[in-house]
Amino acid sequence: MTYEMIVTRTEGPDSRQVAIVTLNRPKQLNALNDQLMDELGRALKAFAADDSVGCIVLTGSEKAFAAGADIGAMANYSFADVYNNDFITRNWEQIRSIRKPVIAAVSGFALGGGCELAMMCDFIIAADNAKFGQPEIKLGIIPGAGGTQRLPRAVGKAKAMDMALTGRMMDAAEAERVGLVSRVVPLDKLMDEAMGAALTICSYGQPSLMAAKEAVNRAFEGGLSDGVMFERRLFHALFATQDQKEGMEAFVNKRKPAFKHR
Repeated sequence: MTYEMIVTRTEGPDSRQVAIVTLNRPKQLNALNDQLMDELGRALKAFAADDSVGCIVLTGSEKAFAAGADIGAMANYSFADVYNNDFITRNWEQIRSIRKPVIAAVSGFALGGGCELAMMCDFIIAADNAKFGQPEIKLGIIPGAGGTQRLPRAVGKAKAMDMALTGRMMDAAEAERVGLVSRVVPLDKLMDEAMGAALTICSYGQPSLMAAKEAVNRAFEGGLSDGVMFERRLFHALFATQDQKEGMEAFVNKRKPAFKHR
């Protein structure tokens, strides 16, 4: 596929590659518009269907992961426009249907929709120059792509309220401290760190990776007792896979497993 607002490539061994998707609107600091989100959804679905791809890394530029939604495109929308066209839900939520792990590698600004897009990924690795925020209140609106829901689940009510009501930015160190990002690395090491994590993920069996992602998301989005039972059933089900047999046999025999993703 060819794209205008994103760049895609794969790296790693042919049998298990990492797909890298780079947001590419540098003059607009990767502001997210409908075309970009449509292209991103198509790319993610294509990589999700590619058996040679085990993990996806989503990134932007050194200056901005994504500085927010494209306000110029949104400014003249009416209620009827956004409601009738299912704005945001129609294309932004496609990332939530991707079952393979998706890592956000964030440097620079991740504001508004950019912060929300990063939070839709499975975890965030941040460069030390990253800044996160939900400044929609300054525009007379509120976050509309999950910011009022995913942010408090990640950082707690007090921090989320602070960011949503004041519009202030959170730097990378604070974001790691409160749990928004999994790790912070020097800017020049960001993609090396993200690729290292992605290649590690690719070395494991796909069924167990997808099950782990589903189970953690259930904990993030639901209650404890239902989540524990969901986890238990997935745990049981994995004993029907070839990868479970191979992984445990390899451990017993002190050798490296050769997962078949079956």
